[in-house]
Amino acid sequence: MVTVVVGAGIIGTAIAHDLQRRGRQVVLVDRDAPGKGASYGNMASIAVTEFMPASRPSVWKQIPGWMLDPEGPVRVRPSYMPKLVPWFLRFIAASRPSKLRALEAEGAALCSRALGDTLDLLRETGLTDQISDEGCLSLYTDEAEFKADREHIEILERFGFPHEVIGRQAIKALEPELSDKIGMAVLFPQNRSIKDPYTLVLALAERFVGLGGRIEHGEVVGFTRSDEMRELVLKESRRMPADEVVICAGAFSAKLAKDLGEPIPLETERGYHTQIMAPGISMKHSIIWPAKAFMVTPTAGGIRVGGTVEMAGLEAAPDYRRSKVTVKRAKEALPNLACEDFTEWMGHRPALPDTIPILSASPRTKGLFYATGHGHLGLTYAATTARLMGELITGGKSSVDLHPYRVNRF
Repeated sequence: MVTVVVGAGIIGTAIAHDLQRRGRQVVLVDRDAPGKGASYGNMASIAVTEFMPASRPSVWKQIPGWMLDPEGPVRVRPSYMPKLVPWFLRFIAASRPSKLRALEAEGAALCSRALGDTLDLLRETGLTDQISDEGCLSLYTDEAEFKADREHIEILERFGFPHEVIGRQAIKALEPELSDKIGMAVLFPQNRSIKDPYTLVLALAERFVGLGGRIEHGEVVGFTRSDEMRELVLKESRRMPADEVVICAGAFSAKLAKDLGEPIPLETERGYHTQIMAPGISMKHSIIWPAKAFMVTPTAGGIRVGGTVEMAGLEAAPDYRRSKVTVKRAKEALPNLACEDFTEWMGHRPALPDTIPILSASPRTKGLFYATGHGHLGLTYAATTARLMGELITGGKSSVDLHPYRVNRF
């Protein structure tokens, strides 16, 4: 039996590795080399505390103001607005109080496993050196900023995620480079950082090949199927036999799902980062500043700054002014931060309007599966997704009820 996994980011590579370990003969296919998509430039965080639905009224009510602000945390290109309307209507529909509570629980069910599953995967593959020991600090200048983020903290308390409120003296002891204007912080000890997310994908792909898996370069343009999968069609009329296919191509999954007769409301949240290799400072913890909407992580041999969202589709050219905004804000928290020897990057995060991913068998085609729509939590959910999809595809007992994550829930 041949299982083809489409998409060689951290999600697809982790799934391919898990299935090969379970005894499947797996081929990992991507139009690019492993790890070159969103997995290359993510913020390197196992962000177990960040599962709250983006459709919370406290968030979406701010979106019109953000969009009028050229430096706001969310930007929609005017030319793309008409195409975004159907997605945004589903986004608003996901903000009903009863729906929000369900979505919070469904995100928490995955995030509560995320760190443990990640550590298990790193132990299985001999990659435990790839994760930090330190957590993440959420920053606040004063009590008012902290209260503005209280909804987030209350959700974490409801689901039992560990966190600790600390004052200025403790903050400076943990991260001396932080500005004195930071008066409070919340330490999230489970939000550990990956030393280099791209290197992690490459190492995991190497372990997959070592188990007998195969990596193929090619762009999937079609499928041959009846009531079950038969083969993939690649560019230049190449054909690849497949008894099972797993669609996990990130933001590019939407077109494949549509071709398979199962359209999903998947958009790209274009994310930007600046990787600074000569920052002039050192850090141990990652930091987020909710009021300023940015994140800084020590990773990939330097310091990475990111945190903005742009809705502009898959084809528009990058707008690196978005990167410069987050660096400017990062310097408010880290006044000694230098921006020397840096690169700027843009990637496509796969966003569903209700925030939680699709982890599902196809109800239409035997042997077809989906693992996509992880949004900002691709790295966070990768090991858990691999385990759950491995259980689903091989017929094992599922560790989590996957009904909420079904592909046809929309």
